[in-house]
Amino acid sequence: MSSYNAPFEIHVHGDVPLRPDVSYAQLQEALKPLWTYAGAKSLADGAESAYEEEPGIKFDATEHVLRMCWTVRGDEDFRQALDEMCMSLNDLAEQGAALEITFYDAEFDEEEEAPEAESRDDFIMMFVGPNPAAIMQVQRDLLVEDVVNLMERHFDGAELGGVVAEIDKLFSQRFDALVNSLEIGKPPRGSGGGPGHGGGRRPRHLH
Repeated sequence: MSSYNAPFEIHVHGDVPLRPDVSYAQLQEALKPLWTYAGAKSLADGAESAYEEEPGIKFDATEHVLRMCWTVRGDEDFRQALDEMCMSLNDLAEQGAALEITFYDAEFDEEEEAPEAESRDDFIMMFVGPNPAAIMQVQRDLLVEDVVNLMERHFDGAELGGVVAEIDKLFSQRFDALVNSLEIGKPPRGSGGGPGHGGGRRPRHLH
């Protein structure tokens, strides 16, 4: 399918803090689902966005940050490429990070469509991080920001401590449930088995 006939323009946006030891070659491999989807033969070849005014995909070697503001033309199958990329970035991430992905309906013309017609625009958030706690921390921080911004229209920020505490409680319960589910699959202590994956740090609670 020609990219010019693709039903969507898909924009990927976000910054991912990387471990200091991550090399360009490792990053190129992790991002392979994106640049191959764009029809490129390397990250350098595929890092440019479909729009010249967007910086595209950049590796900030000084700050150890992957910066993405990149648009590609594609279809719903791009979601699979995103899933594969996020799984690979988890192994390179130093901290949790959120990625915003917007699907713009390239075939929808508001002026020409019938009044009842709706575009297929879609927006999703994806998260990467070195462990579940880091990912939950980002999810928690974004939720707190959204809820506080909404409620500050009606209440002073100082009154919202209880709301934030309840959000923290929900994420603590989710984290504990995850740890418990992983504990089930661990060998008994002293059995000589390898370390389990149920550890990791609990998300910090910011009040």
